[in-house]
Amino acid sequence: MKASKFLMATALTAVTGFGASSASAADLTLCWAAWDPANALVELSKGFEAESGHNMSFEFVPWPNFADRMLNELNSNGTLCDLMIGDSQWIGGAAENGQYLKLNEFFDAEGITMDDFIPATVTGYSEWPKNTPNYWALPAFGDVVGWTYRKDWFERPELMAEFKETYGYDLGVPETLEQLQQIGAFFQGRDIDGTTVYGAAIYTERGSEGITMGAMNALYSYGFQYENPDKPYEVEGFVNSPEAVAGLEFYKLMYDTMAPPGSSNAYMGANIDAYKSGQVAMQMNFAFIWPGVEADPVTGGGNSGYFPNPAGPGGQQFAQLGGQGISVVANSSDTGAALEYIKWFAQPEVQARWWELGGYSALSAVVEDPGFATSQPYAQTFLDSMAIVKDFWAEPAYASLLLPTQRRFHDYVVAGQGTAQEALDGLVADWIEVFEDEGLR
Repeated sequence: MKASKFLMATALTAVTGFGASSASAADLTLCWAAWDPANALVELSKGFEAESGHNMSFEFVPWPNFADRMLNELNSNGTLCDLMIGDSQWIGGAAENGQYLKLNEFFDAEGITMDDFIPATVTGYSEWPKNTPNYWALPAFGDVVGWTYRKDWFERPELMAEFKETYGYDLGVPETLEQLQQIGAFFQGRDIDGTTVYGAAIYTERGSEGITMGAMNALYSYGFQYENPDKPYEVEGFVNSPEAVAGLEFYKLMYDTMAPPGSSNAYMGANIDAYKSGQVAMQMNFAFIWPGVEADPVTGGGNSGYFPNPAGPGGQQFAQLGGQGISVVANSSDTGAALEYIKWFAQPEVQARWWELGGYSALSAVVEDPGFATSQPYAQTFLDSMAIVKDFWAEPAYASLLLPTQRRFHDYVVAGQGTAQEALDGLVADWIEVFEDEGLR
């Protein structure tokens, strides 16, 4: 790792002058998903315990069960969680149902301003309604779908020569989705060191959100829009536009020509496994995996490279937003101490340390530091990707919008049922029904 001055400084005590304002020590439980960044947060939070006198406990739930477990906790007015790092799509429901504390007055009193954070993360993780200054979370973990590739394979002279002869341009980081698909097809079924490899691991999982989080990267960059920009919740002609249809057709082409066998229900973990085991030349995945790629004895050490989701045929370039904000659960019996954690976590020194440990800070002072872009091999790709993000619906009824999306996309892309036009026409009807049920149309 190349150490810059801002990262070296984080090895020192993170914050000076911080002390617990509560009359006595509290026991706080922070709830999040069970993944590598959660382990980094445990380490980071030791600083809060030392400085505040409060005790931190953690409830981490594997991603396949995370939404069901934590939404049930919120909806049942449970008392397990004092702090929640909830998915970005939950913000609308949690705000309208009074499950998260509104943080505006607290932010004002403590001098915390959302102007200090990456704008896309404020909109995605903190605001409800969107694009209004009503804040229910502090941006906690910036994340976005991007691409990892076997740089060591791409740089083999014999493969470079064959690719150039076949496609007429150099084998390297793709600038367009068309080039991405061509590179994937080039590696599909190829022999690398006596092993048959494949083009790319992409998202196809049906049960939760996987294929939606994957397919949207193609649809966005082909011109898909969630609604009429001038008339909220008008989806006819936008969700099923010719551009959107072409985008979904392209995602199916990716699945048919690039994906490894047995990947009909693949999401984050499966793609990590396929890449680290040497099955694929590329993988689609959220940026949170990149520290693990670099730490791996096979894929790390310069053997991997990273690039943002490439542009579509019209030059549009977008990527699916991931990541989460951290909220204070309204039903907590220790909201004062929980707010102390928010204040501590928001400080620039803590946010720099968070990046150093493997978390993805959304604080502008961290990501705009002159040393940030070279602090990790994937840092520049993270910046480039966060600049092109879009997100799925954050409506309180987001789950009712997500379920038919998963079904329609999977039936067409993986199962090969019907056409892309039929899939998106059906999705329009599904979403209109949800909006009518919610009184939005």
